[in-house]
Amino acid sequence: MAELYTVKVEEARLETDKKPSAGPVYRCIYARDGLMELPSHFESPSDFFRDTTKRCPSNPMLGRRQKTDLKAGPYEWMTYQEAYDASIRIGSAMKSRGVNPGDRCGIYGSNCPEWILAMEACNSYAVTYVPLYDTLGPNAVEFIINHAEVSMAFVQDSKIPSVLSCLGRCSNLKTIVCFGNVLTGQKKEAEELGVSCFSWEEFLKLGDLDSDIPLKKKTDICTIMYTSGTTGEPKGVIIKNEAFMAQVLSIDQMLELTDKAGTEDDVYFSFLPLAHVYDQIMETYWVYRGSSIGFWQGDVRFLMEDVQVLKPTIFCGVPRIYDRVYASIKSKISSTGALRSTLFQYAYSYKLGYMEKGLPQDKAAPLFDKLVFDKIKQALGGRVRLLLSGAAPLARHVEEFFRVTFGATMLQGYGS
Repeated sequence: MAELYTVKVEEARLETDKKPSAGPVYRCIYARDGLMELPSHFESPSDFFRDTTKRCPSNPMLGRRQKTDLKAGPYEWMTYQEAYDASIRIGSAMKSRGVNPGDRCGIYGSNCPEWILAMEACNSYAVTYVPLYDTLGPNAVEFIINHAEVSMAFVQDSKIPSVLSCLGRCSNLKTIVCFGNVLTGQKKEAEELGVSCFSWEEFLKLGDLDSDIPLKKKTDICTIMYTSGTTGEPKGVIIKNEAFMAQVLSIDQMLELTDKAGTEDDVYFSFLPLAHVYDQIMETYWVYRGSSIGFWQGDVRFLMEDVQVLKPTIFCGVPRIYDRVYASIKSKISSTGALRSTLFQYAYSYKLGYMEKGLPQDKAAPLFDKLVFDKIKQALGGRVRLLLSGAAPLARHVEEFFRVTFGATMLQGYGS
């Protein structure tokens, strides 16, 4: 199958006095004529955000469910203009705290609007953001703060205690900003160690919209991503603006060629950890396209409920999630009785047969889509048009199942 997706662009060469022998060079068919060139007018991922805000300022950008009486309600949205203004204020406030271009700023917490706003503030003010996360071990946060020389950190309310516990051993960290409200006792504990601690609203008031925004360069360091590596302490991977933007634009190019690029009508469901580069790239792409991003509540018990309320058009997951949804749907089909199970299997085989002949998912069996598969599609809200999977290979039978039953394009990503 490899020959369907690759093209030879350079022949093999024999060994010479100056060079060793080498095999032929192959490229993806979509890069047949050369690798993508980064447009000259883009210097930083903040340019994506700025341009989209100019194009569609009133479009909903960041949404979350508000809780009342411990019950989550509908999604409430922040527009692109509101989010852009907030990020500029945050960047200005960072500057007032002595955080300068090239300095490192940590972001620690679950996916939420504040995570994205902190990231965009760093991008706008040429500050390198460093995701902090504790899945690499109990001492990972302390190690990353010290190793990356993080001078300021945006931290989720529930993560404040773990940051406070290592403050005495993190001499570079001088400012903590809580995603929400910070307790008086926590402020006092931080101040006794020479660290200022702000609530989100307090910090916003330190900034303004008239601050001079520094010039950015493609070669500036966008982020330092810490991974487990193979042995020892976490390893920091330096990612420059040009590399980050090239990855975002390559996704756009791939979707243009294979399906349909993102639009302002798309809604993306954010639950994969933003501390990993996979979801950062994906969310930046939807910002580039002016789409809406709805966040989960951060509790796996309510994950599918959040999906049902948001009704995303784009769902980005990992094999473990898709396996779980697949098993749940198969179990429900089996419990409907022999007649319905037989009808489902007939519809499935019929549609798959036409897809294998080259018909796209939405044209292979439109009648069965309406009568049989639309009910299954409701498992992810009913509107999904694009499914993305990454982090590990997805089993072939699971990928096939989603393509047939959801009538959606399914793409697998590979990162290295």
